[in-house]
Amino acid sequence: MIDLSPIVLEGHTFLAVTVKLPKTTLLVVTNDKGYIMCGALDVGLLNEKLKDRKIIAGRAVGVKTIEQLLNAPLESVTIEAESLGIQKGMTGKEALVKMV
Repeated sequence: MIDLSPIVLEGHTFLAVTVKLPKTTLLVVTNDKGYIMCGALDVGLLNEKLKDRKIIAGRAVGVKTIEQLLNAPLESVTIEAESLGIQKGMTGKEALVKMV
């Protein structure tokens, strides 16, 4: 099952995506500039192999719902996210607001 729903943070709209997979759930909150995601995101791959794409993203681990993803501290962020002031340890919500 796939669920798509809008989320408004500080007046900015993001898209929350939940994908139910066997034995896990994929969670993403995105806008046209970047995204945060559950532990399935490989930040190392984005920073190394896909560096030329300049992807703005952050990863939170141990989350099982969109609400948890929004409130969890980010475990890692891409180099491009850091250039916007997004840092490891800030919440998903804080990171998303910097992506507008």
